[in-house]
Amino acid sequence: MTPPPGSLLAAENLRKAYGPTTALDGAEFSIHPGEVVAVMGPSGSGKSTLLHCLAGIVTPDSGSITYDGRELSTMSDARRSALRRSEFGFVFQFGQLVPELTCVENVALPLRLNGTPRKEAERTALAWMARLEVDDLARKRPGEVSGGQGQRVAVARSLVTGPRVLFADEPTGALDSLNGERVMELLTEAARSANAAVVLVTHEARVAAWSDREIVVRDGRSRDMERLV
Repeated sequence: MTPPPGSLLAAENLRKAYGPTTALDGAEFSIHPGEVVAVMGPSGSGKSTLLHCLAGIVTPDSGSITYDGRELSTMSDARRSALRRSEFGFVFQFGQLVPELTCVENVALPLRLNGTPRKEAERTALAWMARLEVDDLARKRPGEVSGGQGQRVAVARSLVTGPRVLFADEPTGALDSLNGERVMELLTEAARSANAAVVLVTHEARVAAWSDREIVVRDGRSRDMERLV
């Protein structure tokens, strides 16, 4: 595959089936550094499967995924895992913070898993928490903060390693509209300032409005919708 000029992550003709059920049926995708692309579609359309393939979590049955000029399918499992620890960041609908750890320990966790000493990791974590306006929650545990605050902590965790691609799967799905807007504002602002690409999976138009471009997935197929300005 020849990815679009300047693209960081691109996929062509992706196909994936789970038994008799087709999840992806020729889907395509591309994203540039610093770009926010919303992947939209109804439940069961294949949008989450597309995200998991792009992140190297799921291997497609056929098709090509190129990251920074390298084919993901030719990488070893260890190399793909290393990408997810350092060059990819993840935000999920319910945050998935570790309840036994404090908020700053949660944000620092990806750095600690990569071998960064605790003090240095927590210093970097606090800087990101300040950017997401939750540094005052550093010593609290996830059960002691609100849903919106917890999701900001999760965003800080996703960005702490300086990833080149951030995968956000329904990041505001568990929040009210006010908290959702603030999380999206901070997420896109922080990602763009770090020149990170954001793959944003959502079914909500108000969330997709924060993107530069939309890709609609239906029945496993994708359609690129250029944003009219």
